[in-house]
Amino acid sequence: MAKRVQALCQLIIDQYDGDPAAVWTSAADGRQLLRQISKLPGFGEQKAKIFIALLGKQLGVTPPGWREACAPFGEDGGHRSVADITSPESRAKVRDYKKALKAAAKA
Repeated sequence: MAKRVQALCQLIIDQYDGDPAAVWTSAADGRQLLRQISKLPGFGEQKAKIFIALLGKQLGVTPPGWREACAPFGEDGGHRSVADITSPESRAKVRDYKKALKAAAKA
């Protein structure tokens, strides 16, 4: 884990002049944002999409095409991931959604 954190810090220094927020503030659109976040150590496609949904839904980072870039996690009213958790109630809805997915996969 420490190596991944060090690699992340080095990437931010090398590519974003040491400004972590530049990872998302420098993106012109959702596709570029997805590419930039996907290059971060430890971020696969799903984690990158969930992170974009979190940025958009909770922090107002909404470059053009951000919802499409993070589909299906960017949809309004969904309870698919941590991006949708804003209260104990929404957390329970996300858990219920994930339980339903697991049950469907078993069936």
